[in-house]
Amino acid sequence: MHACDNKQDAEEMSSDELVIREQRELFNHAIATHDTLSIGNSWMEGFSVLTSTDVAIDGKQENIESFATHFKNRPDVVYVRSPDQVQVFESWGMASEYGHWEGSWSEGNGKIEIGGTYYAKWHKVDNQWLLRAEVYTPIHCKGGSYCEGLNN
Repeated sequence: MHACDNKQDAEEMSSDELVIREQRELFNHAIATHDTLSIGNSWMEGFSVLTSTDVAIDGKQENIESFATHFKNRPDVVYVRSPDQVQVFESWGMASEYGHWEGSWSEGNGKIEIGGTYYAKWHKVDNQWLLRAEVYTPIHCKGGSYCEGLNN
């Protein structure tokens, strides 16, 4: 999906919204190529994430290490975040991003396909939009014991 391929035409978007959507596209590419350096370049030092499995990971370096481990353990893993809405509060240099995500990888007992919704908080730091936090909620999961749930 290209940064401008959504319900809103590029002409209607603010320049900050376009930049955030382009940043998200670059982030998706970094995940697809397992480029942890580029992934980390999108985050503030204090970046925090609440994963779809309810794991809280705080800190830029900790999240980079988490992705590196993820890529090592799941060599074919792919995640795509697709923004549905980006809202910018220019006077405070903050923005919210709401969208849907999809992920897939192979495990010994099958192909896992998972997805849901996410929320991201962006901050403009030294004229650059960086991610401060992300929260992921799964809505569907199929294919293998991974999808049986956290409490099984």
